[in-house]
Amino acid sequence: MSWKKRLINSPIIGDITKRVIAMKANSEANNIADHFTKFLEPQVALTDQLREEVFKIRHNVYCEELAFEDVKKGGMEQDEFDGQSIFSLIKHKPSDVYTSCVRVVKSKNDSELLPIEKYCLSAIQNKDFLPSNFKRSEICEISRLAVKSDFRRRQADKFKGAGTGVISEATYSENELRCFPFIAIGLYMAAATMAIDTGIKHVYVMMEPRLARSLKFVGIQFNQIGEAVDYHGIRAPYYINPEIFMENLNPGFKNLYDAIEHEICSQLNQLDLI
Repeated sequence: MSWKKRLINSPIIGDITKRVIAMKANSEANNIADHFTKFLEPQVALTDQLREEVFKIRHNVYCEELAFEDVKKGGMEQDEFDGQSIFSLIKHKPSDVYTSCVRVVKSKNDSELLPIEKYCLSAIQNKDFLPSNFKRSEICEISRLAVKSDFRRRQADKFKGAGTGVISEATYSENELRCFPFIAIGLYMAAATMAIDTGIKHVYVMMEPRLARSLKFVGIQFNQIGEAVDYHGIRAPYYINPEIFMENLNPGFKNLYDAIEHEICSQLNQLDLI
């Protein structure tokens, strides 16, 4: 175990170390927001063409890379929940390439289950947070988050593996590289905007516990409501609502959220969803 991990895991000192790390991340957040908005653009999938981009990214990640799903002849990954979902992508502005996507699965009535209800309901051990406790129109699930390998390879990882996800320094500048670890954060913020601004009050997600811990550093405080299970890897059920999200979001990262919300809201208006 490295000395950094020993510090983080030690009593008292670990708590202080975690606070220092969080403060450092927060102090850099304004710059991160600037870099993000300079190089990356969140977009709601308003057209069939953009929705096809979503399905292609998902196929690239879930079928070709991770093999969670079978490879599809048309190169697009879709499922039964897409018909009740709204989607967001993040575009890399200089190359005009879509880097990643996420969806918000909604429910109009009892016949429209969320993925977590259909496949992982038994994993929710805190019965106070069962989706059935709330109005169907006020629940959703953040699902199918996918980031292309090209955009999640840090410079430190450039020599690892076969190089299929390598970022060339001739193509991407150092400033742009700083944005890529925050693409997932940007996706969660885009999903939060799509949920909050369409009247959602209760949000669910199945995610890796280590990702949930990482999101805490920026103040995205998902509450774990059950034990981890094997569902496309080891994942646990989490819950968040707009109050928890806004109260815990670190001030610096609030600037990033505000920028993403501005972009997403202007597009949601075109769908007459807000």
